[in-house]
Amino acid sequence: MTIDKETVDKIAHLARLELAEDEKQEMIKDMSRILDFMAKLNEVDTSGVEPLVYMTDEKNVLREDVIKQTITTHEALSNAPKHDENHFLVAKVIEK
Repeated sequence: MTIDKETVDKIAHLARLELAEDEKQEMIKDMSRILDFMAKLNEVDTSGVEPLVYMTDEKNVLREDVIKQTITTHEALSNAPKHDENHFLVAKVIEK
């Protein structure tokens, strides 16, 4: 696949980018280099190579949830601009 100005224009439109003419020329060069690199990777013999699912064999170590500090409802609501006795009051954002 060759990268030309029309291809760059289409990709820039899809990505909602505005590119100057000199930027388009640079983009043509960069994208061509990327495609050349991908073509080079396609030359590598990967038969017999298992697909890589994880980058490491390490297991994710999760910590237990521990309550370190609690605050009362009154303390939580003390800095709220609008609240009633037990709840934060916010503007309605979803119409039914």
